Amino acid sequence: MKIEHIAIWTSDLEKMRDFYLRFFELESNEKYYNPKKEFSSYFLSFEKGARIELMHRPDISEFMDNRDTKLGLTHFAISVGSKKKVDTLTEKIRKNGFKVIGEPRTTGDGYYESVIADPEGKWIEITE
Repeated sequence: MKIEHIAIWTSDLEKMRDFYLRFFELESNEKYYNPKKEFSSYFLSFEKGARIELMHRPDISEFMDNRDTKLGLTHFAISVGSKKKVDTLTEKIRKNGFKVIGEPRTTGDGYYESVIADPEGKWIEITE
């Protein structure tokens, strides 16, 4: 088994797509649009592994407020292959004006990682 994709609701679909494509070496499909629900999305694919689905609806705040479940995903991690790449990407993201939540370090459970926030504040661990 494996994780096939992670889905993220977003208020600015194009801005989020640009961010993920710019920093994480992903490929994007063409935008999907369902006019009946006013739903649009992109699937962003890594060369190997899971995909990220970015999703948008104009009424997303109302839609989420009406859901029973309020707890959920707190972050996800993207492995970049080396400590040097963690350091380099973290600094590139910072220099482009995005927030670094946690500086590169080895955590108590043995990961070398940093933590950054995407343009809408979702946390991403960048791991070795």
